[in-house]
Amino acid sequence: QVQLVESGGGLVQPGGSLRLPCAASRSIFSTYAMGWYRQAPGNQRELVATFTTGGSTNYADSVKGRFTIPRDDAKNAVYLQMNSLKPEDTAVYYCNARQSSRSTWDMTAQNYWGQGTQVTVSS
Repeated sequence: QVQLVESGGGLVQPGGSLRLPCAASRSIFSTYAMGWYRQAPGNQRELVATFTTGGSTNYADSVKGRFTIPRDDAKNAVYLQMNSLKPEDTAVYYCNARQSSRSTWDMTAQNYWGQGTQVTVSS
């Protein structure tokens, strides 16, 4: 069992930055790939960024060049660093851990979710 706790959401102006931490309940990064999803009202949940056990990162086209997914192994934490935010980035953001060592995001792997944190981009 893995517990994930996100924080750091809030209201930010367009063009601003926000950093979302996701803390895992134990050391998991050697066997779990980490990812961030988001879901806006009326939309399906969207995969935003991933970090595999091999250290590879990948991003949705909509956030490429603006978001990064740094990881801190010592703190059992992964982050979503969001820069140049746009109103269309408004959503609930979820941290996800998948028990997989594949080089790509494994949609079939056992996985765990955080509770989500709201990000609103508005002036």
